[in-house]
Amino acid sequence: MAPPKSPGTAPAAAGKLSAQQWLMLVAVMTGTFLSMLNDFIVNVATPAIRDELGASFAEVQLIIGGYILVYGVVLVTGGRFGDIFGHRKMFLLGSGLFTLASLACGLAPDPALLIVFRIVQALGAAIFYPQVLSILQLAFTGRARAKAFSVFGATIGLASIAGQLIGGVLIGANLFGLTWRPIFLINVPVGLIAIAIAAATLPKLADTAEARLDPLGVGLLTVTLVLLIFPLIQGRELGWPSWIITLLVLAVPALVVFLLWERRVASRDNSPLVPPQLYKIRSFSAGNAIALLFFAGNSGLFFLLPLQLQAGLGHTALYAGLTFTPLAATFAIGSLLAPKLQPRLGNHVLSLGYAINVLGNVAILFTAISAGADMTGWMLAPSMAVIGLGQGLGMSPLVAAALVDVPEEDAGAASGIIQTIMQVGMAFGVTVIGLVFFTVLGPDTAPAAYSQAFIAALVAQPVLALLALALVPLLTSRGEATGHVPEPESTSDTTAVH
Repeated sequence: MAPPKSPGTAPAAAGKLSAQQWLMLVAVMTGTFLSMLNDFIVNVATPAIRDELGASFAEVQLIIGGYILVYGVVLVTGGRFGDIFGHRKMFLLGSGLFTLASLACGLAPDPALLIVFRIVQALGAAIFYPQVLSILQLAFTGRARAKAFSVFGATIGLASIAGQLIGGVLIGANLFGLTWRPIFLINVPVGLIAIAIAAATLPKLADTAEARLDPLGVGLLTVTLVLLIFPLIQGRELGWPSWIITLLVLAVPALVVFLLWERRVASRDNSPLVPPQLYKIRSFSAGNAIALLFFAGNSGLFFLLPLQLQAGLGHTALYAGLTFTPLAATFAIGSLLAPKLQPRLGNHVLSLGYAINVLGNVAILFTAISAGADMTGWMLAPSMAVIGLGQGLGMSPLVAAALVDVPEEDAGAASGIIQTIMQVGMAFGVTVIGLVFFTVLGPDTAPAAYSQAFIAALVAQPVLALLALALVPLLTSRGEATGHVPEPESTSDTTAVH
């Protein structure tokens, strides 16, 4: 039997979103956009930051990598905070911290303080971002939920793509002579608007007084994720010394110790940080595996193409950002099409998306082979459009399918896990594909050498998409397995937790 609906989540007839639900979406999607944007936008600003603040190369790496590391490490704990203290409260708290830290970043007088403020910014994002998926899972039902997840998928995809474009435009405009600072300061008014709307519209979605924090679990998971994520984001820059490889290897026994501890906590009827029963949910486990592959492929392309266009072919950051425009447009179309196709196709909409993604990646590979060092953004436009459509169809249904059987009391933890997997996937994709690229490139910096390295690294893209496609049949929810699939247009007052 499904748990009673949380207060304040009035159902919308025939899958239509109510005015309150639209405002809720505006609030949480604004936060989602800002969080994802800050994963990418700083990359474009690094030359300006180095020039103005006199930052060293190592400090620039900490400004970028410190955010990614802290963000990825705290996501699961942030999600569990939502289960314990309430998703609304944690969204508002995290958003406020993120907004204040953004203001501090924009005013930072030196690299050291900018690094500190970026870490605080990451903490805020890691607290509020996991609440987004929990809110979508618990405050929406039936087809309205599918629409909400489609908006979520479109938002994170567009934010990923828009980072370089928005960053290039803001830095190029040099507003009020502030050079790189507007990339952080723009978060302040937008964040305050999102907080005001969220405070007025978000219902109280969790009141699990019996849930408690698992401090040792937090510590063990933090150590595990640091051992995993730090080498992935810094290994190539440091030249893969033996101590970095050792850290990566140690992540495996650390993970085993963490899982054994969580099982022990669960056996005592306490509140584990990551409930072991989540691993037994087939749709959740399969969804995480697919998310790892999907985001590894996405991040690989977002890393490779700007590198090839700017360092290899001498184009500007704005040119590289504009090259992603066809992908952004079709990504939005695919995200909006997905909830319309899902009632007829079910999870086969994911199969369709990943198949299209394979075709697009094969097409861009052949374009790179045929054009070589003469490759232009116009040549890539058809392939990018196909890739974007596949990504759009493969994003929002994946998250919904992975969470459909998760119990309400574990929604925050599950949301934090899948978003951590996304972060690990992005770091893994950049690491592996970057390793192939720079190995093939070697010391040669000629355009032809860059093109050869680009082609070699691109081979991984369709392979990752094919692997994701092969795992889609495992995304069978309990309802589908027993033949009791909930009607997509249901207007029931219960959530889709079985």
